Amino acid sequence: MSTRLIELLKKPEKTHFSFELLPPLKGQNMDAIYSAIDPLMEFKPPYINITYHQEEVVYRNAGNNLLEKKIIWKRPGTVAISAAIKSKYKVAVIPHMICGGFTREETENALLDLNFLGIKNILAVRGDPQSGSKNFIPEEGGHQYSLGLIEQIVALNKGVYLDEELEQKSPTDFTIGIAGYPEKHPEAPNMRSDIHFLKKKVEAGAEFIVTQMFFDNEKFFKFVKLCRNEDIDVPIIPGIKPLATYRQLNFLSKTFNIDIPEALVKEVIKCKDNTQVRQVGVEWAIQQSKELVTADIPAVHYYTMGRPDNIQQIAKAVF
Repeated sequence: MSTRLIELLKKPEKTHFSFELLPPLKGQNMDAIYSAIDPLMEFKPPYINITYHQEEVVYRNAGNNLLEKKIIWKRPGTVAISAAIKSKYKVAVIPHMICGGFTREETENALLDLNFLGIKNILAVRGDPQSGSKNFIPEEGGHQYSLGLIEQIVALNKGVYLDEELEQKSPTDFTIGIAGYPEKHPEAPNMRSDIHFLKKKVEAGAEFIVTQMFFDNEKFFKFVKLCRNEDIDVPIIPGIKPLATYRQLNFLSKTFNIDIPEALVKEVIKCKDNTQVRQVGVEWAIQQSKELVTADIPAVHYYTMGRPDNIQQIAKAVF
């Protein structure tokens, strides 16, 4: 299989199964990752996405009524994890590259590490605001928006490095994906504005879109139509996260600016515990997935959150 997944996504012979993983928490080993991947490999995903999480600032008691500021990485190792997965499973990986916590120089170095490892597909995203902050604050010398990150990757693909005096500069060959929001980005003033900036990213060099989770397929189909009407013609991959707990009804809606359909809410309310909620989430996601597959989309992408059991149930019923 070509490492340029855009070739697969543009001319799919079938709708593919794909999924996204969280790197393990610091202190854990790769067994946590492998145990999340192994049950899902029977569905032959052409690629696996790996998220990236920037450092967090915490304040700890230093005595004498003083607080000590600490920078911690809760989930380090995305590049190394990507390389390990690629080597073990012989499957393409799509690590996330984020703006938060990186200068342009650090971004370039991370991209070169991925290039050396033969990892040629990137999901370029801004990333969430830092923990405890409502607004995203870029690293000094870093990118404020994902558009700048995309432009830097495209420049590397043309052999343009930050150090203009370098000799014998080899171009990279990254395929760039971006995030899309069927119910608009939480910080966008309206959907029209969100689509406007999405188009700018595609014009800058993004070649495919992976959407935020949604629970109503009509939201996705409307989003695709809006994109096509604005001449955004790259593959658009729907992202699905099965509901798993009572708490997620409010948490997901508030955090990700998404609606939970009334029919799904009614089914969850009937549940006696989270085990039942999890099964309702599986059944809802199966119906979503089957409808999406009939629409001849290139892939359905699942957010596993490190727990593969419900995704495995869904995939068995759909793929």
